[in-house]
Amino acid sequence: MKEEKGHQADRRKFLVGMGIAGAAATATLASPALAVAGNRCETKWDQEHEVVIIGSGFAGLAAAIQAKRLGAKSVVIFEKMAVFGGNSAVNGGLFAAPNTALQKKEGVKDSPERMAADQAKAGRGIANEEQLLHVAKRANEALQMTIDAGAEYFPYLQQLGGHSVPRTYQTTVAVGSGITQPLLNECKKLGVRLVNRTKFESLIFDDKGKVVGAKIREGYYFGRGKEGSPVNVRAARGVLIATGGFARNVGLRSAQDPTLTAEVGSTNPPNATGEGLLELFNVGAVPVHMAHIQTGPWASADEDGFGYVSNYSIYNFAHSISVFPKTGRRFMNEIADRKTRADAQLQCRDDNGNPLPPVTITSYEHAKQHPTMKKVLKYGVGWKFDTVEDLAKHHNIPVKALKQQIEEYNGYVKKGVDEQFGKPMAKAKDKYLKAPFVTVRNWPKVHYCQGGALTDVEARVIDSSTWKPIPGLYAAGEVAGGMHGVSRLGSCSIPDCMVMGMTAAENMMKS
Repeated sequence: MKEEKGHQADRRKFLVGMGIAGAAATATLASPALAVAGNRCETKWDQEHEVVIIGSGFAGLAAAIQAKRLGAKSVVIFEKMAVFGGNSAVNGGLFAAPNTALQKKEGVKDSPERMAADQAKAGRGIANEEQLLHVAKRANEALQMTIDAGAEYFPYLQQLGGHSVPRTYQTTVAVGSGITQPLLNECKKLGVRLVNRTKFESLIFDDKGKVVGAKIREGYYFGRGKEGSPVNVRAARGVLIATGGFARNVGLRSAQDPTLTAEVGSTNPPNATGEGLLELFNVGAVPVHMAHIQTGPWASADEDGFGYVSNYSIYNFAHSISVFPKTGRRFMNEIADRKTRADAQLQCRDDNGNPLPPVTITSYEHAKQHPTMKKVLKYGVGWKFDTVEDLAKHHNIPVKALKQQIEEYNGYVKKGVDEQFGKPMAKAKDKYLKAPFVTVRNWPKVHYCQGGALTDVEARVIDSSTWKPIPGLYAAGEVAGGMHGVSRLGSCSIPDCMVMGMTAAENMMKS
């Protein structure tokens, strides 16, 4: 065996051409592979498994379950942190799928082609439509996997920004752990080996260029450096990299988009640092769409991370208005795609150019229908007002302009047509804005990295020197780039992760 990562000179030129700078370029140039490429060394295996999965989010868990159902006797998931689930456990728990039981019950006409078309539109012409359609066609199957495992969803659908019809389920706990925990329990029932505090360090190749294993550091404590013991883990059928994105790697993300400095918050946990992605680049993966980094327009500067305001806003935007405090007027379609809304919000500034977060206003009788409203109010990241005057005074909004805006908007609700910004009004039917009100302040946070390593529709990682799949190497979820293009529609990451994880497992089991 040999540990080789070849093509380094070509890859350095390629990374420069793709604009991968800062942390990514440094990692590539400093890689030990530069010194050992072409040298042979025997690998002593400490563990052997059929399927090796790095990362325990939606993609990794779905892959493990699918591999086991297809007959794999030995499947292992390695997780960097002390708890399983990764960023998936703290996401919004929103799952989009076409032709579902709830859509049929609510009389919603949908199709995989329509869902993929909605996403392609948000992708601004550069999304991978083949992959989008592949995921949409199997999204219902992935949804059923979560239900079979014990995930529970509200008995209604949501229509998120950019979706042409309601197709989004939400977990009853309003967070991704409502899916990851049932999937984790299913993995345990099936006999998947789950190992936490294990940091992925590098891939191991054989002398024919096939990935045959991974070097893992066991006993690793995040944030403490190189703690732990290295072990070599053999993968008889393949290795799946499902390590998520790099939203918390400020150096890497700001190298792609200089506006995303340390001053910009993130909805992701601190461990979303992208080491798995950098290792994929080190071994020759193609970087794709790295500069397309999405900010969540439903986040709030009044709390850290994803918080409570995010899910509250996602649910309520459809029947609420967002106003610019200086004018008391709406400035966007509240359920446009994420990029459109985030770009509009970032223009909301005071006379000195400082951020002036817009205020989202909802009637209390409608806001209370979402379970997070109580926590929004309890933790002081949202406010309840009995009158428009009190609301305007608190947020320093001109009251006359605000009253006029509310009156105009209620007219749109009555007509079923938003004459200001063209917001679809189906979910706002009969939901007039009236006192008492609940308000939150929204400001974008880095949420999702559309960029990553190029994969094909089979979840195989593509080699930058041959433009063919790297044998034995798969990637799924946010670590894989290019599917969503410029902007990812909300609630589409879970089906993406799960379907591509399942796809990777199926192809490994064919090998």
